[in-house]
Amino acid sequence: MDKELEHQFVSKLERHQNIAHKICRLYTHDRESHNDLFQEITIQLWKAYPKFRGDAKFSTWMYRVALNTAITLYRKKKRGIRTQDFDTVHFKIKTEEYDDETEQQLGLMYNAIKELNDIEKALVFLYLEDKNYKEISETLGISEVNARVKMNRIKTKLKSVLNP
Repeated sequence: MDKELEHQFVSKLERHQNIAHKICRLYTHDRESHNDLFQEITIQLWKAYPKFRGDAKFSTWMYRVALNTAITLYRKKKRGIRTQDFDTVHFKIKTEEYDDETEQQLGLMYNAIKELNDIEKALVFLYLEDKNYKEISETLGISEVNARVKMNRIKTKLKSVLNP
């Protein structure tokens, strides 16, 4: 891959890395697993980037690749996530750190979301990212109507988990 393509990729990834971090929070339980999944998502994005045609926004494409990576790895090994070796990727990405106070504030919400199935987690994540139902349906590969129905059911489910 040429240097210009690599530069474009790194620039876009740095700009949108919060997407991957949020997905990592949904599918992992500790800092080490979070970092491993972030690394794996980065590798999968890097591998797929030459095929990115720009038909959708980079962030929409990144959501899809990152969610698919997390779900695939989560299903393969529910107790932990296996990752690939990062040595094949030669660039460095400046990562943002999340402080413990923020993590604690989000803890209750993420714990409730973690009780949902994989597709429900992805739908809630996109909803919380202020994606409209059209973008959600395109990212998850479901109809807009299906996305709306699922979201209403999820809201009911989360209310019952958070307010038993």
